Amino acid sequence: MNRRVVITGAGVVSSLGIGVDKFWSQCLKGMSAVAAVPTSWRHHDDLHSRVWSPLPDIDPESLGVARAERLQLDPVAMLALGAAREAIGRAGFGLAPAGERSRNFLLSGADSARTGVFFGTGLGGAITFLQNHTYHLLRKPRAVLAAYTEKHGDSGDREVLKAIVEQLAHGTRFNPFEVSMVMPNAPAAAIGIKYNLTGPNQTCCLACASGTVAVGNAFRAVRDGRVDVAVSGGCEYFADEHGHIFRSFDVSGTLVREFADPQTANRPFDEKRSGFLFSQGGAAVLVLEELEHAQQRGASIMAEVTGFAETFDAHSMMSLAPGGQQIERMIRATLSDAGLSPDAVDYVNAHGTGTKNNDEIEADVIDRVFGKSVRVNSTKSLLGHTIGASGAFEAVVTALTLRDGVTHICKNLDTPLLDLNFVRRVERFDPQVGLSQSFAFGGHNAAVVMRRFT
Repeated sequence: MNRRVVITGAGVVSSLGIGVDKFWSQCLKGMSAVAAVPTSWRHHDDLHSRVWSPLPDIDPESLGVARAERLQLDPVAMLALGAAREAIGRAGFGLAPAGERSRNFLLSGADSARTGVFFGTGLGGAITFLQNHTYHLLRKPRAVLAAYTEKHGDSGDREVLKAIVEQLAHGTRFNPFEVSMVMPNAPAAAIGIKYNLTGPNQTCCLACASGTVAVGNAFRAVRDGRVDVAVSGGCEYFADEHGHIFRSFDVSGTLVREFADPQTANRPFDEKRSGFLFSQGGAAVLVLEELEHAQQRGASIMAEVTGFAETFDAHSMMSLAPGGQQIERMIRATLSDAGLSPDAVDYVNAHGTGTKNNDEIEADVIDRVFGKSVRVNSTKSLLGHTIGASGAFEAVVTALTLRDGVTHICKNLDTPLLDLNFVRRVERFDPQVGLSQSFAFGGHNAAVVMRRFT
């Protein structure tokens, strides 16, 4: 017999702020963080897209990351630890130091051997790799060029050469912990180590579907009795020194082009959409728990997870298969897993990237499966695209929507590409079932379905 699985905690580190309450408040206000990309990035390429969604300045200490840990963790793992700390706290678990001088903790109210970590990321510690590679590549050439400039350059040449030297930016050291920092499994491992969680520790690396699949795998592990508690979610961090990762998406033609007002450039499902808004990153975490286990602790319950499924397009590395048949099959399989029919769904948190092809295919599939009455929005219309973290953010939004009976707008949607019930204003409604879906480069499709807990 399948066990019931509920959400007892959530945590967020995002471009809209740190913490679930701040994040949700900003979502309901329709806020976005959109800014020009760092000027230094344009030293290396002209770039077609020149805006992104940056994170606020974050002190690692505020995320619960000690100074010694900062030297051994990529920023992506620090974000994951910060969101996990909030989610575990909001789930009502007490923390006790694991030892007299330990920076790690034991969870009260949970058996560590029956508590797992299921986490998603697209590129993991890519920033550490790029920083160390740049240092390795440029340290000596930069020093030689700087010395030559000082010794031989006349006033004119010296200024030119100095400008070249400045563009050869790199860090101040080669990090000896690089191997463990760049591993995609490092964020999940960091959470497991931090909280002494000795149950299964799994990393889902499926590009933009990573966070959704991580939550889905956590749901299955709790439902099937392999664990009682699961810390699940996704994380990403993309602010490298030279804008290398941004450029890789830019040259593929997937990013937004600038409008007169950059705040209106990101417009999923709109006829004038031109691509997705690149995000610096973030992390979102949900604590999933077996119902009776949560009730015995007196935990507050946000929503219940009832189904999960995934399919694969087997079509292209970079684009959805025309017609969306595998997406439709995935949605119907997710509903079947939950024992629901499409007409039971009140709300769909769409993948909604803002790219031409993806939005059109997704809108057609939503129309075929659910019709025109189900409410639809795109959290990416506010956050931009956080890649491996996106599905986790959207799962958090789906749970909050069910809990509160209200959801955020689909921003900048002036001329919808299809006549669906897109959320155009914030208003109260009575959602009982919500579905959050993700698609990914490579061809991965996944969704989780939740229902309001009463």
